[in-house]
Amino acid sequence: MAKFLGHYGQGSLRTTQCPGECTRQCSKTQYHKPCMFFCQKCCRKCLCVPPGFYGNKQVCSCYNSWKTKRGGPKCP
Repeated sequence: MAKFLGHYGQGSLRTTQCPGECTRQCSKTQYHKPCMFFCQKCCRKCLCVPPGFYGNKQVCSCYNSWKTKRGGPKCP
C-alpha cells in the first residue's frame, strides 16, 4: 500500500485532473452520476482520488475523513 502514497496522496493532483480521475474511480458503479458529483467535489477539496475503482481511501486522508452530517463517507 505504501507504493500508492507518492502518486495518490493529498495534494497529488491539480483540479484539472479531477474529472479524469473521477471517471476512473466511478467507472464500475451503477450510480455513476452521484459518484461523479461527489468524487469531483472531494477531489477539488482534497486534490487526490484513491487508486483503483473502490476503497483504498487510506492513501488520501482528506478524502477518507470527510463525512456527511450522519457520519457516513462523503467521498466515493
